[in-house]
Amino acid sequence: MAKRDAVFPSGRQALYEMHRYSAAIRSGDFLFVSGQVGSREDGSPEPVFEKQVQLAFDNLAAVLKAAGCTFDDVVDVTTFHTDPKAQLETVLAVRQKAIGDPPYPNWTAVGVTWLAGFDFEIKVIARLPPST
Repeated sequence: MAKRDAVFPSGRQALYEMHRYSAAIRSGDFLFVSGQVGSREDGSPEPVFEKQVQLAFDNLAAVLKAAGCTFDDVVDVTTFHTDPKAQLETVLAVRQKAIGDPPYPNWTAVGVTWLAGFDFEIKVIARLPPST
């Protein structure tokens, strides 16, 4: 059985170790990224929603970069929202800056009641570039 090939962005591995999960796992030609939230360096939630969403995308970008990927490699996106109706416009604006122009990746948005003190979370699956 193959061992998991874990990926961690620099500077945040202690948070992942504390919560006992990997930022991402390489498997075959794909990268499976754990849900990323708008946490500050110490792991606490960013209180301003737009900044929290931007920070979640920034944290996701750091994980992708650690694996040799960019948002162009993302094929599937799942987002979790504590108040989708009120939050969607803000999320779409931040998402547009990160994801860019068509063709867009798949996207599933899920309304939830709890995200451990956060209001937004994003997880993705990306295709690994041939050189990784």
